[in-house]
Order: sequence, then structure tokens, then C-alpha cells
Amino acid sequence: MAIGATRPPGTPGSRPRLAAPAGRSSGRISRQVILAVVVASTLVFGLSSYLILKGQRRALISQVEHQAHLVSETIKSSTRYAMLLNRREDVHQIIDTIGRQGEIHQVRIFNKEGQVIYSPEKSLLGEFVDKQTEACYACHAADQPLERLSRPQRTRIFRNTDGRRLGIINPIYNEPSCWQAACHAHVESQSVLGILDVTLPLAEVDRQFAVNGRRAALLSGAAILTIVVILWLFFHQRVVKPVARLLEATTVVAAGDLEHQLPVRRNDELGLLQHSFNDMTRRLAAAQSQIYQSDKLASLGRLAAGVAHEINNPLTGVLVNSSFLHRRAADGSEEQKDLETIVHETKRCREIVKGMLDFARQAPLKRTTVDINGVVERALKIVDNQLAVKNIKVTQALRDDLPATYADANQIVQVLINLLVNAADDIGPGAGEIYVGTELQAVEQGQAIEIKVADNGGGIAEQDLGRIFEPFFTTKDQQGTGLGLAVVWGIVQEHGGSIKVDSRVGRGATFTILLPVISTPGVVGGGDQATHA
Repeated sequence: MAIGATRPPGTPGSRPRLAAPAGRSSGRISRQVILAVVVASTLVFGLSSYLILKGQRRALISQVEHQAHLVSETIKSSTRYAMLLNRREDVHQIIDTIGRQGEIHQVRIFNKEGQVIYSPEKSLLGEFVDKQTEACYACHAADQPLERLSRPQRTRIFRNTDGRRLGIINPIYNEPSCWQAACHAHVESQSVLGILDVTLPLAEVDRQFAVNGRRAALLSGAAILTIVVILWLFFHQRVVKPVARLLEATTVVAAGDLEHQLPVRRNDELGLLQHSFNDMTRRLAAAQSQIYQSDKLASLGRLAAGVAHEINNPLTGVLVNSSFLHRRAADGSEEQKDLETIVHETKRCREIVKGMLDFARQAPLKRTTVDINGVVERALKIVDNQLAVKNIKVTQALRDDLPATYADANQIVQVLINLLVNAADDIGPGAGEIYVGTELQAVEQGQAIEIKVADNGGGIAEQDLGRIFEPFFTTKDQQGTGLGLAVVWGIVQEHGGSIKVDSRVGRGATFTILLPVISTPGVVGGGDQATHA
């Protein structure tokens, strides 16, 4: 079979690979993501630690408050009997004993006027306290003392030169046992006899709070660092490296290696991106191959036209004279055999020149409304005798409802004749079969008519598949010019279609042509769909 193909100008390894800026952009992305995670983690852990520490501090202060209340009630209960008997020395002794314990900062009893009447510190006796700072306002609001006080109303937290303190006041109410006793010194109408004030230090609470704060900060920092390390390792392995490989691949493709492919082992967005990249490079390679083929055909066409015109007239003269001499030569002579060879080879040269002129001719398409099935039957009718002589059976499978399209019927007939003749030549002597079928296919641009020409001949060698549409490439040795399929490719391209071949040695070859369905004369398919297998 006369075959030819386009080879892209660049092949794998034929161009140097440039180093990609691997890790630069992806490194910035990873740093931005890690920075965002650090900020978010710091805010989350910081707020969580703050709320937890605040709760712990409240719980510790509540414990100290409870302890102060117990101390206050203990003092009040311990001094009750001595107060009922008006034994002041006993009251002083009890308060002095309890007040000098290390866990208690200060114990005072002052009357409703705010004068200290009992305290382990003798220097405080007789002093008046500030009612606004000692929580006395709870009993003196609007000059109306309350009958009962809740614990929060009796508690205050303040700071002095020795640190923070918690104080709790405990009113000493005038109970019936007080004003009914024989030694009572208070009248029944007096509701509050005095105030017991107990103050405890909060140094241990503050120390524990500081320890817990440092511990929370350390744990939060360790957690954030662990998250950052794990995230960095994951991001580096799952994002940075694939992006770096993609950047390197873009540089390789930019250097001209359009057959470079990325391994796709993932089903996520990056895997889809790698798959899209591979598809893009394949499309670029096909587009580059088409451009290369078009340029080659144009250059060879101009060259062929010039050469054909230059040698056609001398070649005709050689053929005429050699034919005349051949008829005048004696039958069976050596001279007649030589002249016969000259005539045969001159005719062969004339066929080559004719093929070059056909290849070089840039005739514009004469589009009309075409029934592709009718075009196929017309081409089969032209080569019917040639196929019958070679005992080749033709099987047709033409779809009945194919839409009409605008095309050059004569050029499509030329395409089919070239493919049928090549198939017959490939089958050779002996029985063979050629299949011709039409079908309607859906493509990206709409619909396309598919024409298949398949044979059961010797097939095409794998190493030749890349050159099947290349001008002057042939496997017919001295019998072919190598221009048939180049002309076929050019005509299909001019119609905005595509052609591909599938073949194996010993299994024949199948040529598939796709012609876009053009329903409007002014709308012509682009020539960028040609595909070379």
C-alpha cells in the first residue's frame, strides 16, 4: 500500500530539557497555607486556653472563698459563747489564735460604725475602716442595712502591697439569745451587732494560675508545632511535589518536547490537572504535526510544480523519440530491448511528474450539497473493474439517514479512489476483501460523517505508521510515487476533517475519515482536526 505520514519536528529526547523553577511557587503556597494554619491554630488554642484558665481561676477563687467562709463561720461559732458571756479576753484569745495561722492574712471584728473592736493586730484596734472599700456598702446602701447577705455580696478581692487578697465579711446578727441573756448589752431592735471580716491571701491562686498559663502555652505551642510539621509533610508530599513536577513538565513542553507525559496516579484535583496537562500536550503535538505537514506540503507543492514544469517537455521528447526508435528497431534485437526499457522508465517518470502536478495543484474547493453515500458508490463504480480483475470482494455498510453536507464531491471521490487502489495493491494477487462503510458520529463541533475503508491485506509495519502521509514515502518499491496519501491528507484537511489509520502487519489496514457536517454554505470546518496515527 502506498503510504506516507507526518513526523513532528521534535521527538522525545531531541530537545534539551530546561530546569523548572521547582518549589518556588509551590513553596510560597505551602508557606501561605502553613502561616494561615498557624494563625488559625493560635487563635483557636489561645481562645480555648484563655477560657479554660479563666474557668480554673474562677474555681480556685471559689475554693478560697469557700475556705474563707468556713474560717469565718468557725470564728463566729467559736466566739459566740464568749460573746454571750461578754468575755472579751476569751474573744481576743480565740481571734488571736485563729488569725495568726499562716493561711489567714487578717481577722477583724468591727461594729456597725466601722470601728475595729477585735483583731490579732493590736495596732488596728480602734481604727475606722472605709465602708466603701471594705464591702460595707452592701449593708449601708441608701442608709438601710440589709437583714441578710448572700456570699457574693460579702466577698471582695483587692490588692495591697503584698499582693492580691480575698476578703469576706460575716455580719454578727442580734439573735434572741443575745438580747435575752442576763448580761445583754444590746437592745432587741438592733439587728446587726458587728461585722467579722476575714482576709486570705491569693498568692497561691495566682501562682497556680501562672503555672497553668505557662503549661497551657507550652502545650498549645507543642500542638501547633505538631500540626505544622504534619501539615508541612503532607502538603509537601501531596501538593508541593506534584506541582513542582507539573512546573518542570511545562518547562519541558515549552522547550519543544510535546510528547512529554506526566504519570497520573491520583483521582483528586491535582490528578485531573495532570490528566488535562497530558491531554493538552497530545493536542499540541497533533496541532504541531498538522502545521508541520501543512508547511511541508506547501513547500513540496511549490517545488513539485516547478520541477514538473521544467522536466515535462524534455521528458515528452524523450518518450516520443524512444518510442519511434523502438518501433524501428529489429524485433528481438538487443537494441529493441534497451529502447523498451527506456520507454517503460520514461512512462514511469511521466506518471511521477503527473502525480507531482496533482499534488502541487492548489485548486480551490468547489463545494456543493453532497450525498456522501452517492460519492462512495461513484468511487466504487470507477474502480469496480480493477477490483474484479484482482478477485477482490467489496462489502458495503452505508448508513441510510446520513445528512447532506457541503463538500467538493470530485475531490472526495479522488480520496476514496486512492484509498481503494492502495487497499487493492496491498492485498496483492489472490482473493481479498475490502470493507467500505459510512456512519454518523458526534464530535465536539457537532456531527461528522465517518467513512471507513478497511482491507485484509498485509498491513503496515509499526515503524512506518508515523510516515504514512509523508510525501514521496512508499512501500511499493518502484511501483509507487508516494504522493497518493499525501494528496488524500491535504484534501481531507481542506474539508476541515481528520484522517487516521489503524494497522498491524498481517491484519490489514483501516483508514477512518471524519468529515464535519456543514449545513450552511458559508460555514466551513477548520483544518485543525486532521489527525495522524
